Amino acid sequence: MIGADPAGSEEPAWPWKEASLQALVQRVHELQAERARTFRRLDEGHRQYLRSGPPHAFPRFRATVHEVTQAFAAASREVLALEAELAGPRVQPLLAGHLRRLQRLEQTHLATVALLQLTGTPEWLEAQEDTPGRQELRTQVIKTMEAISDVLQDLKFDAESAE
Repeated sequence: MIGADPAGSEEPAWPWKEASLQALVQRVHELQAERARTFRRLDEGHRQYLRSGPPHAFPRFRATVHEVTQAFAAASREVLALEAELAGPRVQPLLAGHLRRLQRLEQTHLATVALLQLTGTPEWLEAQEDTPGRQELRTQVIKTMEAISDVLQDLKFDAESAE
């Protein structure tokens, strides 16, 4: 069994099993800070790609996208595990709901940033005379980031009330 110790006992305990609600909330905030750094890496990689051409350094950008995809996936797996802990053993459905909403907002954020970057590629810009959709996408990114901030504040407040 993956994760089992050599002696054949059950899998090691999840590190957050005995943690306080405040520690769980702190970990969510740390994961969000990691996500913010990852978005900055993605943005910088895209900027480098745009500055690199022609010919554009697409293989380097593709490698950056792969790296940030792995980072986003790792953060999401941990947030989902925290959500499961809150929804199950901790019996904190309100807090678990905040994490579900956070995950949906992060998915929207990533998809919108990807669309914004796609509309900022040299090939796309050359084919377009007017790009009003880019401003709408920027606005959606800002609104999504504000909603993420609101969820994090609600999570912190409601966790303090639950303890």
